[in-house]
Amino acid sequence: MGHSLSPVLHRAAYAALGLTGWRYDAVDCGDAELPGLVTALGPEWVGLSVTMPGKVAALQLADEVSARAAVVGAANTLVRTGDGWSADCTDVDGVVGALRAAGETPGYATGRAVLLGAGGTARAALAGLADLGVTEVDLVVRDAGRAAETVRCAERLGLAVRVLGWEGVTPARCAGAGVVLSTVPVDASEHVAPAVARARVVLDAAYHPWPTPIAAAVAAAGGRLASGLDMLLHQAFGQVEQFTGLVAPRQVMRDALQAATGHCLRPVSG
Repeated sequence: MGHSLSPVLHRAAYAALGLTGWRYDAVDCGDAELPGLVTALGPEWVGLSVTMPGKVAALQLADEVSARAAVVGAANTLVRTGDGWSADCTDVDGVVGALRAAGETPGYATGRAVLLGAGGTARAALAGLADLGVTEVDLVVRDAGRAAETVRCAERLGLAVRVLGWEGVTPARCAGAGVVLSTVPVDASEHVAPAVARARVVLDAAYHPWPTPIAAAVAAAGGRLASGLDMLLHQAFGQVEQFTGLVAPRQVMRDALQAATGHCLRPVSG
């Protein structure tokens, strides 16, 4: 977690909220070690932000699980309760917030989305797309056999899902979708970037190196783009509010992340 930008966001929020005694530190911990780490935490710890590969382990060790974390099958947020730990998946907020910040609610345009990748981020993306009104998803993967859990997640959300190979990422398919969302590494998306850029709205979960091939293609086409940094920002709002019980200072957090990365982030409300 040493590369994480979450400390930038949380520390800026706590300072703005006047929580001078609060700290937010990065801790390197594998998924197998997470239960032991959480058990050993003292009462001064109010919560944890969990990155991959610990999100499944976080869900499994929690005493309470939110409905969306259960559907996604992973948790990025643990909050101490009177009886133990509560698990949530604010990654869903990250997807919804980033797409809304891009300028429209794409799910209402056609009801269909194209989703590249089938990992943990893709499952959170499915929940976010369902919240935005998407009803059908074309799931693009290299190996259909490894997409089973993501397909089950889509079915739990009531989404109609069709699994496609990379040859399915065509300009016509992307242009006809309300949104195209990529959760794959930069090198995997390069050859489909021109087709992806035909979509009304694009969310590329990658943000390093920047611009990604998809980001460059969308900019050249004059399209609407949200990035993984927009996702990171919007998922952090919910974490701050669950940890502190206070309203997240959204503009302060956005400004801190933009200053730390040099990226131009989408505007935020509130």
